[in-house]
Amino acid sequence: MLELPTDLPADLVPLSWLLGVWEGSGVIDYETADGHLTGEFAHQVSFSHDGGDYLNYSASAWLLDDNGARDRPLVAETGYWRVARPAGAEDAGPGLLPASAPGRERTVDDVEALRNAEGGFDLEVAVVHSDGVSELYLGQVRGPRIDLATDAVVRTAGAKEYTAATRMYGLVDGHLLWAWDIAALGGELASHASARLAKAE
Repeated sequence: MLELPTDLPADLVPLSWLLGVWEGSGVIDYETADGHLTGEFAHQVSFSHDGGDYLNYSASAWLLDDNGARDRPLVAETGYWRVARPAGAEDAGPGLLPASAPGRERTVDDVEALRNAEGGFDLEVAVVHSDGVSELYLGQVRGPRIDLATDAVVRTAGAKEYTAATRMYGLVDGHLLWAWDIAALGGELASHASARLAKAE
């Protein structure tokens, strides 16, 4: 059973099932021009909120050795997830600019008005990787399932080639399952990694 925090902003209700810290393991399976990469990894993902209309996201992964112990870090990520809606005068930004009109607390009815034609809610997700890659994902949440695809990818000059990705998240039997497809190192968009995570906090 899902328990919603009493201080949860209305805009976050469609994403509320993500809240918490999730831990588990997964598998890497990706074909590159240099060969087939496989392995197992430990993964920790955190979704939290600080009162804004977005979720804070962070994730870390470690390659596992033959004994199942953390061997070395892979990538860490941080970012923000939000239900897509046009910013208005009552919203702060960009940068440190304050809102130019008085705000009001958004309601469940305000959020319901954002439902898309498929019955879900459009999402905007910004993720920054520790290896110099930044992604902007667009997608939707529909019940306990999220589908995302990159709308933009930006890399630092020293980052490895990475051009597109899709991610899928789902809540199944109380576990967070996810799959991540990427187009990287000269390859087409293809299966890359997946994991099953249990709620730790």
